Amino acid sequence: MSTLIEPETERLRLRQWRSEDRAPFAELNADPEVMKYFPSTLDRTTSDSMADRCQSLIAERGWGLWAVELKATGQFIGYVGLHIPAYELPFSPCVEIGWRLAKDFWGQGYATEAAKRALQVSFEQLELPEIVAFTTITNQRSRAVMERLGMILSPDYFDHPALAKDHPLLQHCLYRISAKS
Repeated sequence: MSTLIEPETERLRLRQWRSEDRAPFAELNADPEVMKYFPSTLDRTTSDSMADRCQSLIAERGWGLWAVELKATGQFIGYVGLHIPAYELPFSPCVEIGWRLAKDFWGQGYATEAAKRALQVSFEQLELPEIVAFTTITNQRSRAVMERLGMILSPDYFDHPALAKDHPLLQHCLYRISAKS
C-alpha cells in the first residue's frame, strides 16, 4: 500500500472513494447525457464495480481516479484523476487523465480545476514524464478541457481497441502534455 494522495483545490477535494459515493455515482453513470461518449450507460452493479476498482487502485498506488467532492458542501460530484489503461493502446504504456462529472456540475470549471491539480500531482509528486488524454473525436466538451489544460492534440487518430469496428465512437483523438510543458 502506497501513501494516499488526496489533492485539493480552492473548491474541490479529490479523495478516496466512500460507500456513500456509490448511489450518486450510479446515478451519473445511468444518465444518457453524461454517458453520451461512452459505449453505454452503466447499471448499478457495473457502476459499483467501477467505483470498487477506483478505490482499490488508489489504495494500491496512492493515486488514481479520485472521487471529487465540493469542499463547501461535501457533495460527491464525480471523479477526476489519473489511470493506467488496462488495454493495449497505440501509445502504451501511458498514464491518462480522465474525468466524469454529474451533469448538474458541468460548465462551472470543476473538471478543469480538478484536472489541473491532478496534472500537478502527476508531474511534481509522481514525477511522471507525460500524461495523455483521449476521447472520441466528437466529444467537444472533453476536448475543450484537454485544451484548457494545455494538452496538445496528436495528429494521429486511433481506433479504440475496446470498441467494435463499426461502433460510432470507434475513432479517438489523443492529447498529450509533458512534465516539461
